[in-house]
Amino acid sequence: MVPIPAMKYVLVTGGVISGIGKGVIASSIGKILKSNGYEVTAIKIDPYINIDAGTFSPYEHGEVFVLDDGGEVDLDLGNYERFLDIKLHRDNNITTGKIYLDVITKERRGDFLGKTVQVVPHITDAVQEWVERVSTKPVSNGNQPEICIIE
Repeated sequence: MVPIPAMKYVLVTGGVISGIGKGVIASSIGKILKSNGYEVTAIKIDPYINIDAGTFSPYEHGEVFVLDDGGEVDLDLGNYERFLDIKLHRDNNITTGKIYLDVITKERRGDFLGKTVQVVPHITDAVQEWVERVSTKPVSNGNQPEICIIE
């Protein structure tokens, strides 16, 4: 059995300034990697408390992109799909709201066995687990990604 190589991550950051081109840079890096034979996926992390972008005002946030699975996400995910010729899922867009909902659901179910739920370690662990889970989902031709671009 051939071992699966460890996932590689490329992080594209630029603070909270909107419209400076982080999404296009992330898409372009992914395109370069893909043109060199790598299987690439992408994840967008947004700080919004909203679960998804479906209720955002287009005047405040810009257009919403709708994925094949019905996920209403940031337009950058549309750029990732087009640049990389892949199909992403709603879980490729992480929001603060999704993470908190996930952790609160686990707490209500009793997963933390009476522990006090806190940002560290529970929220930070949830973000890491989400990224690790989603980054390995096949996004094109059934192959597992080797590199994940995170914006």
